[in-house]
Amino acid sequence: MSQSASSAPTGLLQGKPLIVMVSVVAALGGLLFGYDTGIIGVALLGLSQDFALTDTLKQIVTGAIIFGALFGVFGTGAISDRIGRRRSIMLVGLIFTVGSLMSALAPTVLFLILSRFVLGLSAGSATQIIPVYIGEVAPSASRGKLVVMFQFMVVFGILVAYLTGYALGDAWRWMFGLGMIPAVILMLGMFLLPESPRWLVNQNREDGALGVLERVRPTQDEARTEIDEIKKISARPEGTWSDLFSSWIRPALVAGAGIAMFSQITGNNALLYYAPTILSQAGFGDNASVLASIGGIALVNISTIFGILMIDRIGRRRFLIWMVPGSAVAMAIMAILFTGGMPQSAPAQYLLIACMAIYMALNCSFGVALWLINAEVYPLFVRGKGASVGAFSHWSFDLLVTLTTLTLINALGTSGAFWLYAIISALGVVFILRYVPETNGRTLEQIEADLKAGEFFPTDKRNAQSDAVPLR
Repeated sequence: MSQSASSAPTGLLQGKPLIVMVSVVAALGGLLFGYDTGIIGVALLGLSQDFALTDTLKQIVTGAIIFGALFGVFGTGAISDRIGRRRSIMLVGLIFTVGSLMSALAPTVLFLILSRFVLGLSAGSATQIIPVYIGEVAPSASRGKLVVMFQFMVVFGILVAYLTGYALGDAWRWMFGLGMIPAVILMLGMFLLPESPRWLVNQNREDGALGVLERVRPTQDEARTEIDEIKKISARPEGTWSDLFSSWIRPALVAGAGIAMFSQITGNNALLYYAPTILSQAGFGDNASVLASIGGIALVNISTIFGILMIDRIGRRRFLIWMVPGSAVAMAIMAILFTGGMPQSAPAQYLLIACMAIYMALNCSFGVALWLINAEVYPLFVRGKGASVGAFSHWSFDLLVTLTTLTLINALGTSGAFWLYAIISALGVVFILRYVPETNGRTLEQIEADLKAGEFFPTDKRNAQSDAVPLR
């Protein structure tokens, strides 16, 4: 079998249908990520009946998946550079399957924590490798919406998790076990998809890379032009960790790791994981708390669809600037509502639900942009490792938030904790204005050229001009 055939499985799909299939199948890893992180918010209600769970144990059970993700992100970077993006995603699907089965059969809290750690290995790996894979296969004109498909599947997975939890009641074992279904589909689906052409060029497999591009680009001329661009950039051998932290690549690290950090410390996942618990304490019953959370997450799905439609139209940076300030205001209103204790009047409770939903919908702009930005900003020869750093930043701050949310609320009160998240959200806006470049409409090779030329940040002349992305 030729290299071209082995790297690009034959099939009837060509062009846009194949690109869409690449994005949807690969993004199933996002659905798994969302489902397995979201299901714990509902499962905690049933777990508390079967196991004696203190607030500390609840945070450990919830955070175990995030702790595992910290290991997964760094392992996958090196593995994907060595065996390829496609095979790495298959491995992610296998680990998801094993972790879901272990969680469903967990006889003790300790075994459940271990199972959630295994799920974390695959969730962290998914956030590192899948956006990179989609970004390297997709055309630059539609790269944004296709990579954001991963984030849509994340929030859709969270919605599926909450709906499943509501339907199953206290049957938490079934909640965990059902995660095996999309994991198996992901493994089988990747058998039908091609390898990343950029990875193939980096492996001196130009014929295989050209074969892939001829299937996913409108014309052979476009495919050959892109191969020439990739070859100019990929002449350098695979980079080391030391290369990644060199001075000319540092701006990409600041943007990628920074946006990942703010996506967590602004409080989004604090609400995602503990919304049913917080609403229950505010006077809602368990079922009402879950239903209210489902409404908020459904709005996040709608907001993410809006992001898919707009991210290639208005640009990554402008999209964030439009959305994040409103999330800070919504969080501040929630802080006011909790002043003096839990809101007890019906109007205050419904305003709380509305602000929580609005906050989650607007703050999800971080999720829309962060995986896309981390798939775009790093040079090819260290892209796998760079995406690992971005994913590590996401998961490490996610772990910090998960392990401290209930403790923070106990120490500062719900109002104090929400004020802190609101202030951090405002600081996030400042960070976006200063350090996040506009990558919309550029090829990955052009973005790398900006890094080399020292014209990466928005304050640099070229990016300041291109930041004004015209509405199309």
